[in-house]
Amino acid sequence: MLSLTKGRYQVRFAETPGDVRAAQELRTLAFRGQADAPLDADDFDAICTHVLVEDRRDGALVCCFRFLPLSAGSEIGRSYSAQYYELSALQNFEGPMVEMGRFCIHPDRRDPDILRVAWGAMTAHVEEAGVELLFGCSSFHGTDAARYRDAFAMLKERHLAPKRWLPRVKAPKVFRYAQRLRRKPDVKQAMLGMPPLLRTYLMMGGWVSDHAVVDDHMNTLHVFTGLEIRAIPPARRRLLRAAAG
Repeated sequence: MLSLTKGRYQVRFAETPGDVRAAQELRTLAFRGQADAPLDADDFDAICTHVLVEDRRDGALVCCFRFLPLSAGSEIGRSYSAQYYELSALQNFEGPMVEMGRFCIHPDRRDPDILRVAWGAMTAHVEEAGVELLFGCSSFHGTDAARYRDAFAMLKERHLAPKRWLPRVKAPKVFRYAQRLRRKPDVKQAMLGMPPLLRTYLMMGGWVSDHAVVDDHMNTLHVFTGLEIRAIPPARRRLLRAAAG
């Protein structure tokens, strides 16, 4: 059972329908920009483990995400990501996997410790469960790819998935940035445009699909993101373990 306390924040698994509802309400606010929008809920909520990051001072939910454990790549078709990406290459992955999805931080919270604590919780779970691949969809806000051209150029230049795992196109509407972009990235602009979650994946050696899915329903562009645990640099692994300790 996950239980982690760091400074003013505590992390725990959702235990009740009310906990899951609170996560859905935070997702609605974070993804759709208003609390009274249609509730962000789907069928995967019933089969996932939900992780809550709360402020110990007032009990407020400041961050949430969900895990879907898979025994190996042979189960990749059960994942949320498989709705949008052709993932047959990953069927050959032999180790345990976890899909991490619906990650969000309350839009009024700017404390970088929230992300650090969340990654500490992920690290604790990954190590306890012997997970070998962490994956999911990393989202850019909005569907205008031009806003993120330097970020996508950097993904193309430095962070594309190995060919043996490369997702192929499945969604009807995609931005094939690896084919279309011919620019060198402006590193500063690229990092400014990179979502914090994706930036953290990349710092640990993560990789991405060669195209972004245009998700009009969620008003996002997202890339498939994978992180092979054994590829995390030792120094970065020590930092994550310290956050999880």
